[in-house]
Amino acid sequence: MIAVKDRAKKVLKILKKTYPEADCALVHKNPIQLLVSTILSAQCTDKRVNIVTKDLFKKYQTAEDFASAKPYELEKEIKSTGFFRQKSKWIMGATLKIVTDFNGRVPKSMEELLTLPGVARKTANVVLGTAYQIAAGIVVDTHVKRLAKRLGLTQNQDPVKVERDLVQIVPRQDWIWFSHALITHGRQLCKALTPLCEKCPLSSICPSSKN
Repeated sequence: MIAVKDRAKKVLKILKKTYPEADCALVHKNPIQLLVSTILSAQCTDKRVNIVTKDLFKKYQTAEDFASAKPYELEKEIKSTGFFRQKSKWIMGATLKIVTDFNGRVPKSMEELLTLPGVARKTANVVLGTAYQIAAGIVVDTHVKRLAKRLGLTQNQDPVKVERDLVQIVPRQDWIWFSHALITHGRQLCKALTPLCEKCPLSSICPSSKN
């Protein structure tokens, strides 16, 4: 664990120098918009989600608006994000529970967020960290999982176990920023199929580097 902690410190130092302003790429103005966007982002790019939500958020502005939506209309409006029927059910289910149980406001605790349909730890961590600046954990999406493994920060594949490993080696004050930085790095350089190791500032300390 000591070796992993040392590597984590070096990774953090380089990432902070490379991506000091890393932040959530989902365009939103409030917690409900972020929650909906994060649900839509499953198996979909943030770029596509932002295109869809540009018009979606003009029509649906509150939890009540989403909860009372006509399912077939909402499905049509989010269709291009994929898995639109399931996502529609999650969005309507989550917002209805927010209206009935949380007075129309997205809750601010991990325990309460996990009671919402379609919300697991990744989505809850996104909302808590980005909307409320609450570091309850580390967001583990496909990029974070891939990079954490490549960088030797975890040996696990399960997102919950990856998060468990990361919170032990990353200082809590960096949890929110860290996931955004890894996601940005994953999109720009450490890509799934063709990682650009020759351009990567982490290549000298990365056990998976092809350099």
